[in-house]
Amino acid sequence: MTTPPALSTLVADRLREMITSGHLAPGERLKEAELAESMTVSRGPVREAITLLSREGLVEVQRHRGARVITLSYEDIEEIYSLRLAIERLAMERCAERADARVLAQLDEVIEQMRTIASDAPGDEHVRLDLEFHDLVYAAADHARLERTWGMLRSQVSMFLNARTDRTDFRAKLHQEHQEMRDILATGDPQASVAAIEKHIGWTLRQIRKMRALEHGPDETGPLSGPGPEGKTGL
Repeated sequence: MTTPPALSTLVADRLREMITSGHLAPGERLKEAELAESMTVSRGPVREAITLLSREGLVEVQRHRGARVITLSYEDIEEIYSLRLAIERLAMERCAERADARVLAQLDEVIEQMRTIASDAPGDEHVRLDLEFHDLVYAAADHARLERTWGMLRSQVSMFLNARTDRTDFRAKLHQEHQEMRDILATGDPQASVAAIEKHIGWTLRQIRKMRALEHGPDETGPLSGPGPEGKTGL
């Protein structure tokens, strides 16, 4: 019999979704009492969920000041994406060596959803499919520590991507770029697969570095500060 998840885990899942989708904006204060009331739970599970999300890097907890949604600076995002590129090189290399018909069929299913999703669908749906593709690559890589490292980084990547889904180039390239990566993985060529992920993530990393270079003085707010889903800012 499967043990149901702890209440704090369910609360954390809901808060994570609200943060990464932008419904809780960067810098927004997390008020335990209000969150507990809105989710019809006691404050204990909310407090535990906030602690969990602070470990994931989505929430910062300051003594005597409470918890707030993290605000990512360009420096933060550069760190996130340089680390992402490093670990996805290994993931793609190992996936190319191990991907069988079952894995390719799973990737095809996600890509088909990318192809058919409406361009005006909510941005978080595009991001969900993007990350689901990469989740499958990490799973197929068959490297437990690598997959755990991705799990620690994934929420911040989601937060960044959701802040830029209003860009038409993100949506337009979603299906095409992932189809190209899938086809290269299918050849079983590790080097070509690494080159594909370097192209896919490397472009974004270069744009982040360009934007960071344009910053003047200390970046106190960062590109992911400001309003929620109706007026997102970012790359």
